[in-house]
Amino acid sequence: MKSTPDSSSANSILASIIIPTYNGSRRIGHCLDALRTQVAGRDIEIIVVDDGSTDDTAVVVTAYPEIRLITQANAGPAAARNRGAAVSRGKILFFTDDDCVPMPDWIDAMLAPFQDSQVVGAKGIYRTHQRSLAARFVQMEYEDKYRLMANLPNIDFIDTYSAGFLRDRFLEMNGYDTSFPVACAEDVELSYRMSSRGWLMKFVPQAIVYHTHPATFSSYLKKKYKFAFWRILAVRKNPAKGVKDSHTPQIMKLQLLFVPFLILSIFFDLLTGWRIHLSVIVVLAFLGSTLPFALRALKKDPLLGVLSPFLLAARSCAQMLGVGAGMAYVARHSRTQVVDAR
Repeated sequence: MKSTPDSSSANSILASIIIPTYNGSRRIGHCLDALRTQVAGRDIEIIVVDDGSTDDTAVVVTAYPEIRLITQANAGPAAARNRGAAVSRGKILFFTDDDCVPMPDWIDAMLAPFQDSQVVGAKGIYRTHQRSLAARFVQMEYEDKYRLMANLPNIDFIDTYSAGFLRDRFLEMNGYDTSFPVACAEDVELSYRMSSRGWLMKFVPQAIVYHTHPATFSSYLKKKYKFAFWRILAVRKNPAKGVKDSHTPQIMKLQLLFVPFLILSIFFDLLTGWRIHLSVIVVLAFLGSTLPFALRALKKDPLLGVLSPFLLAARSCAQMLGVGAGMAYVARHSRTQVVDAR
């Protein structure tokens, strides 16, 4: 059914689950099937925001009469999520993506931290059923980041695939920044802004959604480029988070320098002709930086452990290109609204 905003009913139920979608007819059904059994008989609604799809997404969603369908002209995932929040009735907002399949206890796990009245936000985790080498590597990356977050009393990074916020606080922050036109880093930017308020946000590893990761290394590297590109805008709007956040390993930032350092060291070697090649030292230093990750990977997936140094080198190249392009983008738009602080 198609719904319209009703501000008088805001905060009238426990929670709203918001799913933005664009041409998601082939995937969103799996997400809705996983959620509808969890909300049956409960004070929780599911809202799908169709962001101008040109396929049969609306047809698929209307097959679930208990789900609220909101349609809008294509405006991007940030705007779609904000639209869902605006028409929601729940005191707590949960977000997931149309390519995610939440586990049967996902809602209960996401609700748990909000029993503490001080908690404003919560974040769950990804898992995957895929067995391709690229997908296994992506999952290993995520698990390495989850390892860092596991014991933190407060986090500053909530991804949209498994996210929860107090509705009033979300609206107070004006939701996701719609200057991010694609599904990339708008969730990071909102998390950074919330963290700057000193609000308490929790990591919930029990809140699991299954996801289809990039299945090839070419698609993986394209994603890394894209993430790095848009992360620059998120950091531009929240400069303090460029130093450290709860999700990004510090060693990853150092590894970004591998590419420019290697290029400079090769030129240095060619110009000086020293017996001890600086480029060799740079490569050895990079390999040393990959060892902790490689050893952890080796215990879970021996092949990934062996290949990790090479895969991390490729990742650094893609990310460095994304950072460079992102910095150029920000520089070009530095006097326009796109990088104005909200």
